[in-house]
Amino acid sequence: MADFSQVRKFDAHVHANTPDPAFLEQARADGFELLSINVDYPDFPSIARQHAAALALAARDPTRFHWATTFSMKGFGTPGWADRVDAKLARDVAAGALAVKVWKNVGLAERGADGKLIMLDDPGLAPVAEQVRALGVALIDHQGEPRNCWLPLDQMTTDNDREYFSKHPEYYMYLHPEMPRYEELMAVRDRFVAAHSKLRFVGAHLASLEYDVDRIAAFLDRFPDASVDMAARMSQVQYQSVRDREKVRNFFIRYQDRLLYGTDLTYGPDADPAEFRREAHAAWVSDWRYLATGESQHVDMIGADVPGLALPRAVIDKIYYANARRVFARSGR
Repeated sequence: MADFSQVRKFDAHVHANTPDPAFLEQARADGFELLSINVDYPDFPSIARQHAAALALAARDPTRFHWATTFSMKGFGTPGWADRVDAKLARDVAAGALAVKVWKNVGLAERGADGKLIMLDDPGLAPVAEQVRALGVALIDHQGEPRNCWLPLDQMTTDNDREYFSKHPEYYMYLHPEMPRYEELMAVRDRFVAAHSKLRFVGAHLASLEYDVDRIAAFLDRFPDASVDMAARMSQVQYQSVRDREKVRNFFIRYQDRLLYGTDLTYGPDADPAEFRREAHAAWVSDWRYLATGESQHVDMIGADVPGLALPRAVIDKIYYANARRVFARSGR
């Protein structure tokens, strides 16, 4: 644990949705760089406000604060939509964006003029994927939901999923049998990655395969240029390691070049700065204890004592820093 304050670290999936510097200050105190991801999420401030917050914080500390841009699906399929999105992404990358985010509204919410859901492999999104590739940045995709989303509450594996989906029934697919099934969304995502093999692809939230490290391994084996981040899925990994610690530990070691540390910590305009700083520090320390040490800790989300993985230092250095620096480096810059 003494190494926590000394090792360079990079949280590759956060949301700093306000220009208030509390998040940046805590990152500085705990030795983190941040990638704040703009996202087309109705519960967040507008894309424009997220963009403004990112620019303000990056101006404060450009070596520690980084950001990813996104785009609105409004007008998809109408003349000029792709050109407008391409121009916006080019401006944002020129202003410093290191990646582009596609959110789960693609596949689960947005509909075309025909009333059908717009899926990630829709031909209308191909020009945007090509623009991201040409700009030399990564595409971060949140496709679907955790597999728990399609299960009854009492069959879910983690309390955080039970809480989230009970509070967000609009995203709880068990209640919506008319919506795409989990495996359908995973197949759509895989078709997209296969079709854009030269795109630097990051599967957010362990590519929504969080429930089974073997499934994540199969995805990474199939797509050798793809990476995944761990944001908001650590308890799913811990659930598995309680049952087979060595299997999970071996997964981290085998795929040490393909895994990005991330938390999904979100700092909104209405949050209390001091309380958020405490929560961020606690989350970062807990994850470090699990990944870097052999110490046990109680994880409320799964109601179990979880032994740490005690990953080798070289693996920690990659997962916590070197991989993010490589994946989010802008090509040719």
